[in-house]
Amino acid sequence: MRLGVVSDSHGHVEVTRPAIRMLESLQVDRVLHCGDIGSIAVVELFAQWPTDFVFGNCDYDHAEFAAAIERAGQTCHGAFGDLTIAGRRIALIHSDDRRRFQETIRSGEYDLVCYGHTHVAAIERIGETLVLNPGALFRANPHSLAIVDLPTLEATIIPL
Repeated sequence: MRLGVVSDSHGHVEVTRPAIRMLESLQVDRVLHCGDIGSIAVVELFAQWPTDFVFGNCDYDHAEFAAAIERAGQTCHGAFGDLTIAGRRIALIHSDDRRRFQETIRSGEYDLVCYGHTHVAAIERIGETLVLNPGALFRANPHSLAIVDLPTLEATIIPL
């Protein structure tokens, strides 16, 4: 199982399309979006994969986004996603709520914590937890995404 992880598209379809092409070429099985989706048009770009979304601090109309995500056949987790995929427990959070983010990464409950908000790609281990920020699809240099091989729990940042 290979995950694609993206964040901070901020509604910009033109910068999200190269990420979609990269995810296709990497043959991911599922996608996690770490928030600041920004527009319904961005949600629709992920239609070919099961995709899990959380809200970011710039996703203002939660009801509208939740409805669009559901219409697209995807999963909306609100502000926090607690998922189990291929036997791995995964937290999905935007990280603008710093206290909740810190509690999540220090809890030791998760194999993988994926977050956004900072627009800075990062991979680190905190205890047994892999903590991953894929960077951002908008307002980052370079734009980037990440892939995670779940069986080995290895992550790679992919510049776009």
